[in-house]
Amino acid sequence: MPFIDVKTNVAVSDDKKENIKSALGQAISLLPGKSENWLMVGINDNYDLWFKGDKSPAAMVEVKTYGVNAQGSENLTVEICNLLNNELGIATGRIYVSYFGTPNWGWDGRNF
Repeated sequence: MPFIDVKTNVAVSDDKKENIKSALGQAISLLPGKSENWLMVGINDNYDLWFKGDKSPAAMVEVKTYGVNAQGSENLTVEICNLLNNELGIATGRIYVSYFGTPNWGWDGRNF
């Protein structure tokens, strides 16, 4: 049950959003036991975001999962940073990726 939330101060076209969503769908498998089958993706572009005091292209990405561990997260960070660099021109040094795991995740009126 992963959710990847991308916030960026860059304008993102619908085609780019689709490309990013599809690439994240493949990349999520770098986390053991995770797949696109349960992945939810949010892309919030034109977001008011400053990094190091300026509004040059930047992104904040949150990866939230049910039962996450650190295994695979470093590889996923590499994929996310490279993806946003290639698709949106954001320097990898201006991208933060954070990970949040939870023992409780609700869906369809119940918790897992």
